[in-house]
Amino acid sequence: MRTWTDYKRHVKSIDMGSKRNMEEIEALTEIVSSVIKKRTEMGISQRELAAECNIPQSSVARIESFKTTPKLDTLMKLMRPLGLKLQVAPIA
Repeated sequence: MRTWTDYKRHVKSIDMGSKRNMEEIEALTEIVSSVIKKRTEMGISQRELAAECNIPQSSVARIESFKTTPKLDTLMKLMRPLGLKLQVAPIA
């Protein structure tokens, strides 16, 4: 039986393009998951966060369900009221 980790390792081993794509997916998943976790911890609904950011609630829902990839400016709008920020760091 293969695990998700096994699958990701396999995809990354196919070629550099596949590796890069999987790493981008993992990074986006980590960012969006952090937004969801913080929003939930703060007891803020998607609707409340959307209103604070002046974006539609449906946009927050699509981002949180990974149905769309947010633009950087949208991500920044979502993160600010949650007390989160993006940091740039060298790839390890």
